[in-house]
Amino acid sequence: MITGHFKTDYSADEGIWSNWPKRWGLVAALIGLAIFPFIASNYALLLAGQIGIFIVAVVGLNVLIGYTGLMSLGHGAFFAVGAYTTVAIHHEWPLTFPLITLVISTIVAAAFGVLFGLPSLRVKGLYLAVATLSANFIILFLIEQEWLAEWTGGISGTETPNAVFFGVELVSQQAKYFFIMPVMVLMLLFAQNLFRTRFGRALIAIRDKDYSAEILGIALFSYKLKSFAISAAYCGAAGSLWAYFFPAILPEDFGLNMSITLVVCLVAGGMGRTLGPIFGTILILLVPELLKIVAANITGGDATAQTWVSPTRDILFGLMIIGFLIFEPMGLVNIWDRFWRFMSRWPFAK
Repeated sequence: MITGHFKTDYSADEGIWSNWPKRWGLVAALIGLAIFPFIASNYALLLAGQIGIFIVAVVGLNVLIGYTGLMSLGHGAFFAVGAYTTVAIHHEWPLTFPLITLVISTIVAAAFGVLFGLPSLRVKGLYLAVATLSANFIILFLIEQEWLAEWTGGISGTETPNAVFFGVELVSQQAKYFFIMPVMVLMLLFAQNLFRTRFGRALIAIRDKDYSAEILGIALFSYKLKSFAISAAYCGAAGSLWAYFFPAILPEDFGLNMSITLVVCLVAGGMGRTLGPIFGTILILLVPELLKIVAANITGGDATAQTWVSPTRDILFGLMIIGFLIFEPMGLVNIWDRFWRFMSRWPFAK
């Protein structure tokens, strides 16, 4: 993770992209995102939509863990808050503009983030991770209660609305893709710029040594709660997109397994870096799909024989986490950096 900014002039400090691979990589990525829905199958668009939604959530978790140094295992609950807030809004006001719903869901999730971030003022590390588990249990418990079933559907789940823009209902995977990806790109750019500000650098100072940051005049109480709020807000936005993306949601979709998946994506990609959540999410979400393809080729589509896919996936995930922690604790993004450092030695890169 980045621990310093080594700039020699103001123009370098003001620049977002410090070298040509980053600048042209962004251009290539945007062009690829624009072309992809016109050449991809519905299955590929389904995967791309899920990856885009998870990237938004993992970027939010990166704000908290990667940049502020506060651990959380409860962000699946904030994901749920965003999704169910979107459903509740459309239940009461069916014609609400989707972007307004997205903003409201984000704000509500941020409020829950502040509430469950209060333990961070007293504890940190493993103790904070255990404390944040309460968010998962409490929020999912509330969602399943009968007195909220009118909006949440209770334990049986509920149907979700389709986003409608100016009379056009987003039903196809391609249409949903064009709703999700711009939101993802904008939230990535916001996170990229956040840590070029005084606020973002204060969070980094808290991560490195919180008591030293306090001596320098950084208000730990305020900054930690704001970090929780921003992180939960990102997960709330992801939950809102999730509600528009899938035809129905269940409380079990947002359990501890989702919270752990978000953390695994961040660890695999690299904490404290903008590209880390992107690399990690793509890797973690594509591994199960690749296993399904391999299983289908080996077993010839025999459903009984494919029962080994799920345990194999869990074992592989465990081995991947151990492997990253031992051999590449800074994640895939560090491999990416080493590759471009190697490429920069060649004459054409000058």
